Amino acid sequence: MLAFDNSYARLPERFYTRMDPARVAAPKLLRLNVPFARKLGLDPDWLASSDGVAMLAGSAMPEGAAALALVYAGHQFGHFSPQLGDGRALLVGEFEAPDGQRYDLHLKGSGRTPYSRGGDGRAAVGPVLREYVVSEAMAALGIPTSRTLAAVATGERVFRERILPGAVLARVAKSHIRVGTFEYFAARGDGEAVKALADYAIRRHDPAAARAAQPYRAFLDGVVARTAALIARWMAVGFIHGVMNTDNMSVAGETIDYGPCAFMDDYHPGTVFSSIDHQGRYAYANQPRIAHWNMARLAQALAPLLGEDEDAAVASAQAAIDAFAGLFEDAYLAHMRAKIGLETAMPDDALLIEGLLAAMAGQKADFTLTFRQLAQHLGEGPMPDGLDAWGGEWRKRIAAEGRNPADISAGMDAVNPLYIPRNHLVEEALTAAEINGDLEPLDALLRVVTAPFAPQAHAARYAAPPLPHEIVEATFCGT
Repeated sequence: MLAFDNSYARLPERFYTRMDPARVAAPKLLRLNVPFARKLGLDPDWLASSDGVAMLAGSAMPEGAAALALVYAGHQFGHFSPQLGDGRALLVGEFEAPDGQRYDLHLKGSGRTPYSRGGDGRAAVGPVLREYVVSEAMAALGIPTSRTLAAVATGERVFRERILPGAVLARVAKSHIRVGTFEYFAARGDGEAVKALADYAIRRHDPAAARAAQPYRAFLDGVVARTAALIARWMAVGFIHGVMNTDNMSVAGETIDYGPCAFMDDYHPGTVFSSIDHQGRYAYANQPRIAHWNMARLAQALAPLLGEDEDAAVASAQAAIDAFAGLFEDAYLAHMRAKIGLETAMPDDALLIEGLLAAMAGQKADFTLTFRQLAQHLGEGPMPDGLDAWGGEWRKRIAAEGRNPADISAGMDAVNPLYIPRNHLVEEALTAAEINGDLEPLDALLRVVTAPFAPQAHAARYAAPPLPHEIVEATFCGT
C-alpha cells in the first residue's frame, strides 16, 4: 500500500475541488514502470495487483488520499484564460520516497471535473503511452521531468476524431504547482491566496528561501534559475515542448504536460510540431524567449509580495526576470560546449556553436546524429556533409584544449544521445498499441530510449532518421 498524505488539501478550498475519480469499466494494467516504482520505494507486486491497478486507474482511493481537481489560470498562446484547471486529471495525494523527496501522484484521464470546459475528462491509450515514452526518455537524458508510474487501460471508449481505447496515466511529479496557479489568484486580486500559495511552494520546493532576507524574491529567483536550466537542457537535445503555456510550466523546474511534444530530426530553428501552433509561437528556437515571458507573468503575480513600496516591488520583480537571459545563456553554452567536446570556456565559443547550427540548418542535418558523428571526426579528414568549413575552426579549438582525442570522443558520446524517441517510431508504437493492442513496439522503443547513449545490439533502426515517407510533421495534444 502507498502511505498517502495530501498537504495541498490543507490549503483553502478555493484552491481546488474535492472529488473522486470516475470509476472505470474494466481496469487493466498496460505497463507498470517497475524500475521507477522501486526507486520510489513502492512495491511493484502490490501495484500490479487488483487493488493496485484499481488505485492507479482511479477506481479506488487508498487511505490518506484526498483526490483534488486543481484550479489555475494560464496564458494560452499569449491570451489569458482566467480559469482553467484540471479538466481531466486529479491529484490523488503525496508520498515520500526513500530519499526524502515528496512526490505527487496525479491521475490523467480520470474523468470530468468542474474545469473540463465541455470535455469528457478522459484520455486515450495513444496520448497516455506517448507521455510514458517521452517522459522516460527525458529522464534517461538527465532532464528534470514528471515520470510515468503506470498506464492503465479503462476498458472504455474515448471519442475523438475516431473511437479510441481509453486509458489513465498515473503520473508522478515533485508537484503540480504552475505559473498559472499564481496567475489565477493574482488576477482575482486575492493577495491572501497568492501569499498562501507562495508559502506552500517555498516549503515544498525552496525551504532555504524561507530563511532568506526576502523569501518571496528568493523563491522567484529559484523558479527563474530552474526554468532557465530546464530550457537549456531541452535545447541541447533538440526537444520541443509544443505548448509552453503558463498553465503548463511547473515552478518545480520539471517538464510536465507532454502533449504535442517532439524531438527534431532535421535541424531548423523554426521547427514546430504542434498541430495547434499555427504561428510558430512555441517553435524550437523560441523556447527561451517564451520561458522568459512566462517568468515575467510569475513575477507579475508575486510582485505585491516583493515589497511594501510598489516601485521597489516592481524593480525587484524586474531584476529577477532580467537574470533569466544570462542564466539560460550560461547553461546553454555549457551544454553545447560539452556536445562539441570542449571543457574550457573561450570568448568565441558562442560564435563557433552558432556557426555549426547555421551549417546544420543549411544542410538539413539530423540534429541528434550530427553531434554523434562529430566525435568520429576529431582528426584530419573530411567532416560530415556540409561542415568542412566549420570543421577547420572546430579542430583548432579542440587542439587548443590539449586533451587526448579518445577522451574527448568518449566525453562527447556521454552527452550526445544516439537514441531519442523519434516521432515516426513513437507513432509506429502508438498505432500498434491503439489499433492492434500490440505493446511490443512500445517495449522495444522504451528499452532503447531509456539507455540513450551507448550503442545497443540490433537497434540501428532506432538511431536512423526517418525515411521521406516516415516523416511526422504534426503532433497532437490528445484532448
